[in-house]
Amino acid sequence: MNELHYLHGKPQSQGLLRTHNSDFMVNEILPFSPTGEGEHHMLHIRKEGLNTVFVAEMIAKFAKVHPKEVTYAGQKDKHAITEQWFGVRIPGKEMPQWEELNSDKLTVLSSSRHGKKLRIGALLGNQFILTLRGITDVIEVSERLALIAKTGVPNYFGEQRFGHDGKNLVMGRQMLLGKKVKDRKKSSMYLSAVRSNIFNQVVSHRLATQGNTPMDGDCVMLAGSRSYFVADSWDSTVQARLDEKDIQLSAPLWGRGAPLAKGTAAELEAAALVDYASDLEGLENAGLDQERRPLLLEPQGLKYKFDADVLTLEFILPAGSFATSILREVCLYQDVKERQWQEFVSTQAQSLEAQTNSEAKP
Repeated sequence: MNELHYLHGKPQSQGLLRTHNSDFMVNEILPFSPTGEGEHHMLHIRKEGLNTVFVAEMIAKFAKVHPKEVTYAGQKDKHAITEQWFGVRIPGKEMPQWEELNSDKLTVLSSSRHGKKLRIGALLGNQFILTLRGITDVIEVSERLALIAKTGVPNYFGEQRFGHDGKNLVMGRQMLLGKKVKDRKKSSMYLSAVRSNIFNQVVSHRLATQGNTPMDGDCVMLAGSRSYFVADSWDSTVQARLDEKDIQLSAPLWGRGAPLAKGTAAELEAAALVDYASDLEGLENAGLDQERRPLLLEPQGLKYKFDADVLTLEFILPAGSFATSILREVCLYQDVKERQWQEFVSTQAQSLEAQTNSEAKP
């Protein structure tokens, strides 16, 4: 991620993220309220130190249902305090005592019946409350936050999409070359990593060479929608819509069919992808279609405060966006939990190597 272009220039200030789990708090925002009736049980859960898949497995075991009957709208970080929704299909009148799931790491905040299955992506957005510690230049960070509030940040897919050391991207490329992955969720995740990398590369190239200035042939999206149209030229009316944020510039989510951008904009996107021909072909052969995603990400309701060198940030992002894309424009942050994981992996590798060398000696 460090090689990708910074919209506001590379920050100089440093900081620490996730010194404690409470430094990364996320609350899901549903676009609906449970109806109170139906065979699906909606559980609103607060968790800490647990990943989403593990909690789903806990719920399935407790409710005595197949794991496929437990769903969630999105996965949330393990090293965080998160409030998220789970759906459990239980036909009939059975009402499990959900509060028995409560522990020091998990609390069932509410439960209610609902008539429809909770599906991946069924979110309006997420509210984040993040704490960065040890900020080395408070003035610079304050100035950058003012710029972010005004113009947003590149809408990059974050590190989480690509896995530890980019493993998901590596696996995705191997799949495109013929490697079989039986687990459908994993195969989808790996393909998504390849597609996300293509998007990031186009966004980075465009912002580095063109900034966020519109171009003839831009494929623009209606704000808050997946609908789009091509702006063959930028007259005062279309420019006014962009200035008023009624429409958004976009970049490609690659797939089959002709690129959606035209003219100069299409030429720029093609130039960004000259070294990714095999990835593009593989995504097309995988059956994905051309789609678009907004070029920039603007946090809503951005608030922040400093307590000496400790920064607390609060904002809301639409579903599918990454808080780390905001943070990388704020400062050069180091994720403490990720660093601890890397140190653990390194120690394990050294221990295994020492053991292997010891056993190899006569």
